[in-house]
Amino acid sequence: MSSAGFGMGLSRRGMLGVGAGVAAVLAAPGAVSNALAQSQPAGDRMLQVRNATVQINYAGVRFLIDPMLADQGAYPGFPGSAMSHLRNPLVPLPVPASALMDVDAVIVTHTHLDHWDEAAQRALPKAMPIFAQNQTDAETIRGQGFTEVRVLDASNQFRGVSLARTGGHHGRDEILKAIPILDPVCGVVLSKPGHKTVYLAGDTVWNDEVSGAITQHRPDVIILNAGYAQIIDLGPILMGPQEILTVSKAAPQARLIATHMEAVNHCILSRADLKVFAEREGFASKLDIPGDGEWVAL
Repeated sequence: MSSAGFGMGLSRRGMLGVGAGVAAVLAAPGAVSNALAQSQPAGDRMLQVRNATVQINYAGVRFLIDPMLADQGAYPGFPGSAMSHLRNPLVPLPVPASALMDVDAVIVTHTHLDHWDEAAQRALPKAMPIFAQNQTDAETIRGQGFTEVRVLDASNQFRGVSLARTGGHHGRDEILKAIPILDPVCGVVLSKPGHKTVYLAGDTVWNDEVSGAITQHRPDVIILNAGYAQIIDLGPILMGPQEILTVSKAAPQARLIATHMEAVNHCILSRADLKVFAEREGFASKLDIPGDGEWVAL
């Protein structure tokens, strides 16, 4: 698909045309390694689980990020978004949900269904340390029975790892005005002396807060929610190819990892299309696009 095909404000008719192509890609079976059934790799690494759900092993601490653990097709598509006739998640977990419980803490960047679902709430131990973006989300999670809920701020410490909350916006101003429940959202920076600084941007488009986080933290690795999710007639609520290129230019020293792809109905950017775009624009060598169940070194 050409970069012109990733336009802002797609019409319903145009969106469904794009959706048909993406649905065909998603329907193709792929080989997925049973990553957690084997010994986890040594060193700082990220496991792409599914959608925005990732496990980050960093400085000896294991973080589960934004767990969406439901079975394939458990939820209806998001109303008013691209391909809303498809049920979420579009694909199965690459590992049993039980295999993801052996972590030290969970980070929930926001409580939208595709980042913190009922299946995760049932599966996770109630005493699991959980970091939330603000007091409102923390109270929501406490109300679901969790007893060790902490609020991310500019400087948290967990087992020797520094966690810093970053800002973002889940769409442009006109989208947020029309659908205010999209915000707030957050990202997080993981750092420790002797280890690369990792910035997980979360559900955001490119904006001053993302630019500021890059300037402030100078991350070595940036994890981007790159599915280019679309609201019909309004536009994208996640980064697409052009904004990923913008991040690459803003952080020439950083390696990029693309996540939040090919797993929920409104994400129209496929891994294959992003790879082609990155190759054409000359930054493919610094971009990883892991498949579900794949470990990536940080």
